[in-house]
Amino acid sequence: MQRIEIYDALVDETRSNMTICNACRYCEGFCPVFPAMERRQTFSPEDLKYLANLCHNCSECYYACQYAPPHEFSVNVPQSLAKLRAESYRQYAWPGPLARLFDRNGLLGALALAAGVTLLLFIAIALNGGAGPLVSDQHGGEFYALLPHNVLVVTFGSVALFVLLALVMGMARFWRESGEPFAALGDRQSWKEALQEAFSMKHLHGHGEVGCTYPDAYHSHWRRRFHHFTFYGFMLAFAATVTGTIYHYLFGWEAPYAFFSLPKLLGTLGGIGLLIGPAGLLYLKLVRDLNTADVRQMGMDVAFIALLWLTGATGLALMLLRETSAMGVMLVVHLGCVMALFLTMPYGKFVHGFYRLLAVYRNALERRRHGA
Repeated sequence: MQRIEIYDALVDETRSNMTICNACRYCEGFCPVFPAMERRQTFSPEDLKYLANLCHNCSECYYACQYAPPHEFSVNVPQSLAKLRAESYRQYAWPGPLARLFDRNGLLGALALAAGVTLLLFIAIALNGGAGPLVSDQHGGEFYALLPHNVLVVTFGSVALFVLLALVMGMARFWRESGEPFAALGDRQSWKEALQEAFSMKHLHGHGEVGCTYPDAYHSHWRRRFHHFTFYGFMLAFAATVTGTIYHYLFGWEAPYAFFSLPKLLGTLGGIGLLIGPAGLLYLKLVRDLNTADVRQMGMDVAFIALLWLTGATGLALMLLRETSAMGVMLVVHLGCVMALFLTMPYGKFVHGFYRLLAVYRNALERRRHGA
């Protein structure tokens, strides 16, 4: 009952902010949220969650607002939308009970999950052939000497399918609740605009492409840059896995691959991106103005950043230590981090990219309908 009351109060707060903003319209050119807001005269909870996921939290409107605290209206658009955005992650998550496992102590839960999966892998290897191969250098750098290829495919393939299903179900819930029919997802021009905006992270440029805004009206492009490192680092690492799979099944080329092979180069660049991007985002998260943030979501945000960084760091360490006796231990630790990252994807900050993409698409669709 208390959660429902908190949610209702949050909806009322956000609706009040949007109503005042709709009357003022000083910030209408700052980001897509305000033009989308102006296309509405009233704000349902579904509308507000759409606007929340359209917001990129650049925070410029907060510092420009004449009604921001300590004004009696206490308008704080970035914070109220951040809180409602986090609430949408919980409401749309599938299956719902799993989302609540990470709702509190997200960082501790994510790290415990990584440690637990790592421990299970250690036990599985020890039961299968003893712990000796884990600290031996007789494996020749071959992962499959420790963990059979079929075991890895079945285990991680099953988890990947579950994660994909959970993400699709969450996105379907988000879109269905928006009131738009699924047939509306077929507008090619709107997808073109949405994907261009998403892949360039256009709306992290801020108003006039000055970057995100920080205390004392300081502007910076580093949040957008660190997002680029993180996103494209993740995509390169994923591409390395896909390329290795194609090599294995289509051409019969089995790992290990040479350093200058495509899977190794993609994985190395991806790992570097996952070292730089998440570290930078964590720094910016720690120095940001807490008045524009949802402090309650901090644990899960940091958990996602930590798992991304650990995945990149252990992946690069595994590549460097592949020909040594430390390879076995590092392989298990890396796989534990990857598995934990996958399992938490549908229930934490990772999903914001998918909901935001749908929100950006819907915004492009609305612009086209209104001839904007």
